Amino acid sequence: MKNYVIEESTREEYNLVDKGIVEYNLSKVPFTQEPSFIPINKVIKGANGEVLAGINSILYCWNCLYIDVLWVKKEFREEGYGTALLNEVEKIAKERGCKLIHLDTFDFQAKDFYLTQGYVVFGVLDDCPLEHKRYYMKKNI
Repeated sequence: MKNYVIEESTREEYNLVDKGIVEYNLSKVPFTQEPSFIPINKVIKGANGEVLAGINSILYCWNCLYIDVLWVKKEFREEGYGTALLNEVEKIAKERGCKLIHLDTFDFQAKDFYLTQGYVVFGVLDDCPLEHKRYYMKKNI
């Protein structure tokens, strides 16, 4: 490799890289869903419209659901909001043909919660962050 520079990418370049890997993946394994990426994002609001909890997830390419974020406002934790959101996106994903859900969580977040919801740990990353663990979890539906 000669005569190159490494620069911060622009939004357009980010999209070009993203599109490149999607096209490569498609050349190796056909996608089984249309559209290829379906966001499934939900919130729970209180009577005054305040967001109390939310989940951001995406059903991608092969009918797999990736849960990116599940958050419940501190004073509403352990009241069933997380379970309700998880059940809602799982139901939607299943209706769309999903068979596999995956996510990651830290030891100071919600590993035990996900275990009660039928998820299993399939990988652990130690010292991420330092002196903590990051758990990779999945659930077959």
